[in-house]
Amino acid sequence: MATTSDSKTSSNATSLLPALYGTLHMLLACLALGFVFLPLHDGLFCVFFLVCAIVSCMVGLARQMPWQNILMGAGIAAVIGSLAHALSAIHSWAIPFGPVYFHEACGAQILDLLPWPISLLWVAAILASRGTARVILRPWRKLKTYGYWQLGLTSVLAMLLDFAIEPYATASQHFWSWQATKIPLNWYGASPLNFISWAFVALLIQAFATPAMVKKRPGSRSPLDMLPVTAWLGLVIFCAVGCARSGLWPAVTADALVVLLTAGFVIPGARW
Repeated sequence: MATTSDSKTSSNATSLLPALYGTLHMLLACLALGFVFLPLHDGLFCVFFLVCAIVSCMVGLARQMPWQNILMGAGIAAVIGSLAHALSAIHSWAIPFGPVYFHEACGAQILDLLPWPISLLWVAAILASRGTARVILRPWRKLKTYGYWQLGLTSVLAMLLDFAIEPYATASQHFWSWQATKIPLNWYGASPLNFISWAFVALLIQAFATPAMVKKRPGSRSPLDMLPVTAWLGLVIFCAVGCARSGLWPAVTADALVVLLTAGFVIPGARW
């Protein structure tokens, strides 16, 4: 009897996922519209958008694997990403991203080093980038090197996401700032080392999180999951709108190109 009851409970929970899936799509769209048209506090809205993006990605993953595996992967992303940024905030070390100064606008700091929303940022970046990479690579899932392609593409997408975040976080909202380095090139204060390190840290996170996040339910191929794509593109567009509000038009143009380029790769994968 207990087994029957447990299976019914599991079946009921699974049947709710499609409705929740559609609701989250609508919620992300409403949040984007609200950010454009309503005079909301950007800092609080950023946190709320990150939380919604994370929940959306997790709901999509719940159709493929148990929740404990999803939460373990998210926890690994939060811990490793936070530690990497905390090391960069120690100015005598400033590794791996370079010397960064977090400001009060970014939120309360843990141990006077790291604002707590940075953990959410890393979870959202990894889950959304990974899900988007899976959609792009759907036509090539049977390749023997598919796993390596997914690791690499996820890291590149995480780096591109940070490329969109930097102007919004530094020049628009003043969440953090960068100390000048010997490298002459920078993108709103962030040196190329920052973006290379984002890709490297994303790769490191995947090395630890992937064993927990591989598909545990055998059978047919994984269902198409567009929620991570919605979250990833939503985060880039969110930053682009914030930059437009601040008149940062080079950043807006770059974000638009990133969105168009990514969408150009996503559409064939989604249609396959």
